[in-house]
Amino acid sequence: MENKFGEFVKAKRMEKGISLRKLAEELDIVPAYMSDIEKGRRYPPDKEKIYKIAEVLTLDQEETNTLFDLAAYSRANGVSPDLSDYVMGVDNLRIALRKARDINAGEDDWQRIIDMLEAENNDGGNE
Repeated sequence: MENKFGEFVKAKRMEKGISLRKLAEELDIVPAYMSDIEKGRRYPPDKEKIYKIAEVLTLDQEETNTLFDLAAYSRANGVSPDLSDYVMGVDNLRIALRKARDINAGEDDWQRIIDMLEAENNDGGNE
């Protein structure tokens, strides 16, 4: 099991001057469990605890997204825990993802979709 998640958490925790014991206390887990996560001996915790880690470490949105992505990478075929409910809750999203997979959509294709969504968001969804 790769340990990018644990390494990231430990680096951010130390950067913020938070002890392992304090982080574990905030997460309502024992310090040994938190230590095992940081050392890559255990998988990342559930979505709620990952959100709590981000809160305690005062991570910005990009760092929080990285944290979720690293949690997904730690498991074979993982999906970022913050996205799985959304993906499974929107039928057309799953259809779009499968179509994109089938046509082998690449980074440029997805960037166009992101640009379109951002433009729509900036317009307030109005055309």
